[in-house]
Amino acid sequence: MEQMDIAVGPQVSLKALLEAGVHFGHQAKRWNPKMKPYIFTERNGVHIIDLQQTVKFLEDTHTFVTDLTARGGRVLFVGTKKQAQDVVDREARRSQQFFVNRRWLGGTLTNFVTIRNRLRTLKQLQGERDRGEFDYLPKQEASSKMGELERLERTLGGMRDMTQLPGAVFIIDPKREHLAVHEARRLGIPVIAVTDTNCDPDDADFLIPANDDAIRAVRLLTAGIADAALAGMMRAEIAQAERSGDMPDGRTGRPDRSENNLFAAALDDAESAVDAAATVESVATAQRDG
Repeated sequence: MEQMDIAVGPQVSLKALLEAGVHFGHQAKRWNPKMKPYIFTERNGVHIIDLQQTVKFLEDTHTFVTDLTARGGRVLFVGTKKQAQDVVDREARRSQQFFVNRRWLGGTLTNFVTIRNRLRTLKQLQGERDRGEFDYLPKQEASSKMGELERLERTLGGMRDMTQLPGAVFIIDPKREHLAVHEARRLGIPVIAVTDTNCDPDDADFLIPANDDAIRAVRLLTAGIADAALAGMMRAEIAQAERSGDMPDGRTGRPDRSENNLFAAALDDAESAVDAAATVESVATAQRDG
């Protein structure tokens, strides 16, 4: 089982990266020379990415994402290529972040006022559908509304609850998602990018040199970002509970139940259970002896 550290997210091993094929770049003839510092060697005409560097960049990225979500920020996951669509949807939902996995609409970030209005329309139509109001409309009008709803869900469904700009954008293949990169950088939103050997590393504020085509590689890296986001949210929850005296499990006044003492708290619970059992046994013995 992978080890989880609240501060920096999951520790991804070299073995896991190798097994997922993260080290395989593109054919050497298709490379971007700016990626040279992140390439280990060339084999059979294919560039091999230096995974030692990938691990270091992942650690830095996980720290950033964890700190971001601990402060209440959110990440927008972007991956519209076929091998990224399902995993982006699944991992963004799992970590309670936002996502775009079909088509990037121009102005998604730079014209967010308009996008926010479209999101309101999406919620309104979903509400009408869920309440069965479409059933009472003329057939043509109901069909028109359903068609609009399906289009909005397809393009904006992953941002349904996004009321403000994200704190960062996580992008799989910045070369393909150049519009998203451009908008984020124009607004000063940090870009985290899984960057293959044919991409421009200058597009990313947080670079992850890696294979952006293999499904297993994309799944591993995206899950890592999702885990880091969840770790930050857990940190915020624990901090809030400590301030209020109410711990996430509903108990109060447990000073040791902090992010650095989860094991100690579990051990404390176990010892309490043992003490309680010993007390019961002592009472039973006393009753027998009496």
